[in-house]
Amino acid sequence: MDWGLGHATRCIPLIQYLIAKGHEPIIAASGRPLNLLKSEFPKIEIVEFEGYNISYPEGSGMVWKMFKSTPRILKRIKAERVELDGLIDELKLDAVISDNRFGLYSSRIPSVYITHQVMIKAPFFESILYRLHANYMQKFAQVWVPDFEVDGLSGDLGHKFPLPANASFIGPLSRFEPSTSDNSSDLLIVISGPEPQRTRFEKIVLKQLESFEGTATAVLGTPDQQIERKDDLGHRIVSHLSAAQLGAEMMQANLVVSRSGYSTIMDLSALGKKAAFVPTPGQTEQEYLAKKFDAKGQHMMMRQSKFDLKTCWDRREEYSGFTPRTADKYKTAIDRLIAAISGV
Repeated sequence: MDWGLGHATRCIPLIQYLIAKGHEPIIAASGRPLNLLKSEFPKIEIVEFEGYNISYPEGSGMVWKMFKSTPRILKRIKAERVELDGLIDELKLDAVISDNRFGLYSSRIPSVYITHQVMIKAPFFESILYRLHANYMQKFAQVWVPDFEVDGLSGDLGHKFPLPANASFIGPLSRFEPSTSDNSSDLLIVISGPEPQRTRFEKIVLKQLESFEGTATAVLGTPDQQIERKDDLGHRIVSHLSAAQLGAEMMQANLVVSRSGYSTIMDLSALGKKAAFVPTPGQTEQEYLAKKFDAKGQHMMMRQSKFDLKTCWDRREEYSGFTPRTADKYKTAIDRLIAAISGV
């Protein structure tokens, strides 16, 4: 999926485990997600695979934007099914794991669909959207929901409506593992998401960082660029960090400022960190999650239009953050898939 980098980052532990089990995953993606996965797995075969190419509006009219984009998305879903059929023959595929790509299922090989948003968050018609989504999910052999079954991170998204019969919770997916840290850095700022909102947030953050007197690292979320510099106060600004580097930075930070994308939430949960969430304007899922964790007293929520870095820092002690929880159930799900491929 090409909506931000989170759909790519949460596939990293799946790819790593498949490699560890002696299998040969092939990565199919486009744009910045493809660039990120290339940098993490430079020796793995890559397929350029067109995404849905949805951009976010300048304002908050995401629902209207998505409605207008529906015919084009449906056309792409139909096309990707045909493309997958060709790739099965060309690459001799044994299975396909689709992160939120609706059309990547096949009756010829086991097909898995990954989604945490069983219920698509929207201002209205949530039950209708759930039924439409369930119709797609039922076309796959398996559906993996990356969340805890009890006390989940996704709230209503994964727990409000019943899971389809072919679905199961596989635990959160994070590329990070907790380690010892002395919290030697004040801020880690992770800028991400679709354009143009990613660039707008970057400009706001970097401007305010000019007057922040603590230590800080800002990651711009642009793996297709090569940026590494320091501003006048010595804050580090980089275009991208590897998973290992970003995990180390996150462990060292007293506070993480980021979008409230679900993959980021899974990473923060894995490391037991505290965040100030700035949801992408108009992104109903991120707004819901940020409000949920703010109401629970775990993480602060701040609107992009009212973002104030000093307030995020000054109020950090008012929030508890996450407590790390073991999350490796996804390995069992992959083992079941391998058994299905092998006919065991």
